[in-house]
Amino acid sequence: MPAPRILLARTRNVAFNAAMSLDETEASAHAARIRELVDTLNQAIYGQEALVELVVTGLLARGHILLEGLPGLGKTELVKALAKTLELENKRIQFTPDLLPGDITGNPVLQETEKGREFVFQKGPLFANLVLADEINRASPKTQSALLEAMQEQRVTVLGTTHPLPSPFFVLATQNPIELEGTYPLPEAQLDRFLFKLEVHRNSVATLQKIVLNREIGVEPEVGRVLDRDELAAITAAVRRVYLPDVVANYIARLVDATHAGASRAAAALKYGASPRAALALASAAKARALMQGRINTSFEDVAAVAKPVLIHRIILQYEARIEGRTTGDVVGELLEEVPRQPLDLAPTLREG
Repeated sequence: MPAPRILLARTRNVAFNAAMSLDETEASAHAARIRELVDTLNQAIYGQEALVELVVTGLLARGHILLEGLPGLGKTELVKALAKTLELENKRIQFTPDLLPGDITGNPVLQETEKGREFVFQKGPLFANLVLADEINRASPKTQSALLEAMQEQRVTVLGTTHPLPSPFFVLATQNPIELEGTYPLPEAQLDRFLFKLEVHRNSVATLQKIVLNREIGVEPEVGRVLDRDELAAITAAVRRVYLPDVVANYIARLVDATHAGASRAAAALKYGASPRAALALASAAKARALMQGRINTSFEDVAAVAKPVLIHRIILQYEARIEGRTTGDVVGELLEEVPRQPLDLAPTLREG
């Protein structure tokens, strides 16, 4: 009979999650250390508390992050402060129209060796734990695509030879709005590699006053180390052990499916929907958010809280929707209202789980 097989599969899933799950004491300890990291970053970057929370969430989910906003809003300073608080090896790449792929990945250089003259691979700035890709959309699409393998596979291939990148490896990229002159749209395949796309908004008057009183041009805010490499690895490993209930996983699946034509009313405004990678990104980010709050299981609220930064760069609007002035953020908001958190036909045993 099918019912016993379903129950058996679910029992095995529960047993696996029980063996891997966190206890509340461990989760609380991790949450306290994460809060220290967030508080330190908020001391370096004023008035961007929500942005800082999401950046840390993305980092703990082991994802790459794209920050979009006008120049001078603190995007670069946030990334530099993050590198200092984690004491990770970091490199900065300033993207320009004349930047070549080899300038990022590295190039073979002819050198004298014990065996004579031969080509020796010289590592590029991509070989670091945390890479700041500054103004990424000012480089040509060919150069931007050089990041694809690195962001997905954590390696680069040059002239047929593969070179592994350090672990952990994070790309935090900044970009200016595409309407500005001298910018190129990022390829859809590369956008899909970013866990989050976060929009950096202008500061309030009160925040600007605080910046004027406490900052000087050319002087970086001083921040100290909060987490070392081992602590960061322990916390990111704990994120994977946060329990994901079946009903929440089902909500993620239905939310991603609703981005495709015919699956929801909101999807009528979309030309292309989100990929399975978006569903995995939603699950990872929701787990990270749960641990940041000291919880051992993921909730519907965690998924809803990270849905916009996960989905807005993975869906593409119809031409008519763009003409009407709608944004992908508007559509994701509509999806969150339209898609029920629990399906109406959900079995009673799953509702209880």
